[in-house]
Amino acid sequence: MDDPEERFTALYDRHYRAVLGYALLRAEHGVAEDVCSETFLVAWRRLGELPEPVLPWLLGVARNLLAKQRDSRGRRQALVDRIAALSTERDAVAWDVADHVVDRTTALAALATLPEQDVEAMALASWHGLPPEQAATVMGCSTRTYNVRLHRARKRLSRALRAEPAGSAKRPRAVEHGQRFAEEA
Repeated sequence: MDDPEERFTALYDRHYRAVLGYALLRAEHGVAEDVCSETFLVAWRRLGELPEPVLPWLLGVARNLLAKQRDSRGRRQALVDRIAALSTERDAVAWDVADHVVDRTTALAALATLPEQDVEAMALASWHGLPPEQAATVMGCSTRTYNVRLHRARKRLSRALRAEPAGSAKRPRAVEHGQRFAEEA
């Protein structure tokens, strides 16, 4: 087979189920599908370099991607935990209610749904007060890319704050204020 598309299609058809099955044993369905897709993307990019037999190589790529996913989730949770540690229940009682733009629990739940990159972009701007040029340096991207990431992160936070919790008929007033804050930020 000389045609790269035909070769890749045959590879995909032959090994998709095995790679997805491998990922499903190690991660939830959505993550497994993402890992499987990324595995075949790597295979497409390196089509000319694939070893024979290719299945062990594909499973090795999937394994590495799953490890990156776990590390990413761990870092994101650690970041959320550090943010949660910045305020305590005692702080909530001592502070004036007007100082609380968003209910702490609601805000932490919304932050936990965001990708690590979104939380980092917002933390660099909000908590650390870095200008876009410096924040971009920290994140290893251009200023323009950072500004786009920050804008998208704020949009996703706004959507997460608007999402009604399961079993809740009415959104708490604090969420409405947080939504407005996220949209203005």
